[in-house]
Amino acid sequence: MLHFMRKHAKFFYIFFFLIIISFIFFYVGPVDNNGAQPLAEIEGERISVEEFWRAYDNTVQAYRETYKEKFDAAMEKKLNLKQTVLYELVQAKLLYVAARDMGLEVTDAELRDAIMSQPVFQRDGKFSRDLYLRTLQRNRMTPRYFEQKMREDLLVSKLRNMIESSIETDYGDSIKIEGNQQFADQLRKVLVRQERQKAVDAFVEALKKRYRVIMRAQLIA
Repeated sequence: MLHFMRKHAKFFYIFFFLIIISFIFFYVGPVDNNGAQPLAEIEGERISVEEFWRAYDNTVQAYRETYKEKFDAAMEKKLNLKQTVLYELVQAKLLYVAARDMGLEVTDAELRDAIMSQPVFQRDGKFSRDLYLRTLQRNRMTPRYFEQKMREDLLVSKLRNMIESSIETDYGDSIKIEGNQQFADQLRKVLVRQERQKAVDAFVEALKKRYRVIMRAQLIA
């Protein structure tokens, strides 16, 4: 267990971010959901098959870059990446719907700060509007569409942060590994992150009872 956590620890921190960021910086054109059956529907919000495969491909690529030749079909199957990616997409959409219904908002200032802080839109450490517009154009996105997606993602993050911050978890000095304090600290952070993720998962399970979730998993079989 400790070996696995040491080897995979950073994915406890980046996986949700990876799913979100796949919509923004690895995007290839807006998806037209009107003519195709969606993979999932939650209170009028849709997850398209194209969105799933885009997120899935980006996740696979991230694992390949991390584990190189060690990442193969066997590892992919063991990690059950299809189901994991689908779960994360549905979770994010449920959290968005809940945040919307709770009246949470992302202000224009919060949106502006989030966009301007992205390194992909910066030149020499400063936001470049020209680079911003050219990057969106290169990915066949309008600023209006991108900013709406970014606003939704920030709203999800805001609700997640509210849930996670409500969990008081302090392992203190209960974890001690002789001769390897750095790993002990890392393990402590992973365990805290797991507890907070459990809170988010429990919240999402409650949302599934409140909102109708229509799934068509056969579309990605």
